[in-house]
Amino acid sequence: MRTNILVLFLLFAVPASVPAQQGLTENYGPVVEAIVARGDTAIGKYAPADSVAAGNEFSRLYFDVFEGSGMEFTLNLKDASLMLRIESGFSLIISQCMRGEPRENLEKTWAALKKDLGDAVTHYSSGEVTPGFWGRAAQSFLILFREGIEAMLVVAALVAYLRRSGYSDKVKVIWWGCALALAASAGAAWLLHAVIQASGANREVLEGVTMLIAAAVLVYVSYWLTAKRDADRWQAFVKDKMDKAVGSGSLFALGFAAFLAVFREGAETILFYQALMAGSTGQMDAIWVGMGLAAAALVLVYAAVRLASIRLPLRFFFGATAVLLFIMAFVFTGRGILELQVGGLIHTTRLDGWPMAGGLGIFPTRETVAGQLVILATLPAGWLWLRWKRSRSAAAVRSRAA
Repeated sequence: MRTNILVLFLLFAVPASVPAQQGLTENYGPVVEAIVARGDTAIGKYAPADSVAAGNEFSRLYFDVFEGSGMEFTLNLKDASLMLRIESGFSLIISQCMRGEPRENLEKTWAALKKDLGDAVTHYSSGEVTPGFWGRAAQSFLILFREGIEAMLVVAALVAYLRRSGYSDKVKVIWWGCALALAASAGAAWLLHAVIQASGANREVLEGVTMLIAAAVLVYVSYWLTAKRDADRWQAFVKDKMDKAVGSGSLFALGFAAFLAVFREGAETILFYQALMAGSTGQMDAIWVGMGLAAAALVLVYAAVRLASIRLPLRFFFGATAVLLFIMAFVFTGRGILELQVGGLIHTTRLDGWPMAGGLGIFPTRETVAGQLVILATLPAGWLWLRWKRSRSAAAVRSRAA
C-alpha cells in the first residue's frame, strides 16, 4: 500500500510545469463550440488528395483544444467512458484523414464525435471555471483512487501470492519494483514536461507502450500462477522445485510486473496532480483532503484484499489471482493500443456495430480488437502448456516413487 502514498511525495520531486493560465475548464460549452466550428470547416474543405491538412487540424483540435483546455482531464474524472469514446472518435477521424478516405466516411465519424461532445456539454458542463471546495476535493480523490486502484490490485495480488506460498522474505522484491517504479515515474513526468512536452502525442505513445509491455508480463505471470495452482497434487515435486522457480526468472517477473503496474499509473498520477494544482489557485486544502481520503480508501481496499487472500483456499486463491491478472492484461492491451492510435503510431480502422466498453478496454476498432484477440489466443496455448507441465510433473513424481 505504501506505493500509492509515496506518489504524493514525488509530486514535489518534479518541478511544476503546467502553466497556471492554462486552467482546467469545466465549462465545456465554449470548448466544444470551438472544436465543432473548426471541425466543420475542416470537413467542408476536405479533399482526399490533400487529406493530411485535415488530419493535422483534427490532431490540433484534440491536443491543443480538447486536451489543452483541460476538458479531457475534468471529463475523465466525471465520466471516463465518455472521455474514452471521444478520444477514440478523434483517433478514428485523424486516421481516416491521413489515409485519405472518402468524405462520407469522415462525415459519419464526425457526426458521432460531435454527438459525444454535445453529450459532454449537456450532462457534465458545470458552467463554472472553478468548482467549490468539495468539488475540487472530489477531483483530487478520484485521481489518486482511480489511478491507484489498478496498481494496488496487481501489487496486492503479487504480495499475497508470495506470502501464501511461504515466501514472505521474497516480498521485498515486489516493494523494490514499486520503489524503482516511483523513481521512474518522477523521471518520466519530468522528462515529458521538460524535454518532450507532456501535452501531446509523446505522452500517449509512452503510456501505450508501457501498457502493452505490462500486458505481456501480466499474461506470463497469470499462467505461471495457474501452474502453481495445481501444485498440491505433486507436493514432493513442488517442494523440491519451488525454491528454484521463485528464486530465478519468475521472481524477476513478479518484481517487473509490480514495477510496470506502478510506473504505468505513477507518472500519469503526478502529471494529473500537477495539472490540478496549476488550475486550483487557493484550493490546495481541498486537494490535500482529496488525497488523504483517497490514500485512506486505498489502504482499506488493500486490507480487504489481504484479508481475503488469507481466508481463501490456496488453490482457489491462485486461480482467482491468475484470472485477475489476465483480465487486467486484456484491459491494458485495448487501452494501450488506443493510446498508440491517439498518438498517431497506429492507424485506427472502425468496426461498425462493435460494442465499446472502456472499463474493459474494448473499443470499436480493428486494431484494438486484434490486440485483444491475441491475448485471448493465449488461452488455448496456455491450456496446452499447462497440460504438458502437468504431465511432466506427474511423470517426475512416478519416477521418484519408482
